[in-house]
Amino acid sequence: MKQIEYYEILKDQLDRQVHEEADAIEKAAQYCAESVCKKRLIHVFGCGHSQMFAMEVFYRAGGLVPVNALLIPHLALFPKAKLSTLQERVEGFSADYLKLENVSSDDTMIIVSISGRNAGVIDMALAAKEIGMKVIVLVSKAFSSSVSSRHSSGKNLREVADVVIDVKCVCGDACLSIEGMETNFTGTSTILGMTVMNSIMARTVELCVEKGVIPPVYVSSNLDKGDAINAEYIKQYGDLIDCL
Repeated sequence: MKQIEYYEILKDQLDRQVHEEADAIEKAAQYCAESVCKKRLIHVFGCGHSQMFAMEVFYRAGGLVPVNALLIPHLALFPKAKLSTLQERVEGFSADYLKLENVSSDDTMIIVSISGRNAGVIDMALAAKEIGMKVIVLVSKAFSSSVSSRHSSGKNLREVADVVIDVKCVCGDACLSIEGMETNFTGTSTILGMTVMNSIMARTVELCVEKGVIPPVYVSSNLDKGDAINAEYIKQYGDLIDCL
């Protein structure tokens, strides 16, 4: 049955991710911890479905407070999904958007793009590096190495990053096939990418504590004292994080 096959494929990809990407995840967490300890920000960016990765670690119970989700409306699936596909290929747009944010060379940028080919994510990486940020990217090496760049530089996202983490999904993401159907179906990149994101954040918290810094972490607003605790954090970081 296909649901069992999917589960087995996913387990294999996660297992390879844990063992083969450990050093890259460690380096990513070190950069993030440096930013948090300096009371600066971790910016997270993606286009289309990849905006989910920014949402996953932003303003959530158990999540680090100094995370800034770069959720550009024109790159979202709402209100017009097709617009996000068109806009992510426009060069210069995302770099200009970054100029509107509170940024510093002490910040860290995380960019998620499974193919790594579109202008929007490459522009964002180049703009962040120009500011002096360390740039961490989540891509599928199998996917990104099999497609051409849509950026004038001719580069793929993985070629302009300080840290590259391979999420391990297959080229095209869809991992299942069935006799009588030409198109593969059911992707794994969301679960794989979310696992990487939360692994980076977990290790970041641990590194901060090891350095003697207790990082601010949101609690659930549905706990009795949750609103009061989070309000204090928002007061501290509200001037830094525009979308709070």
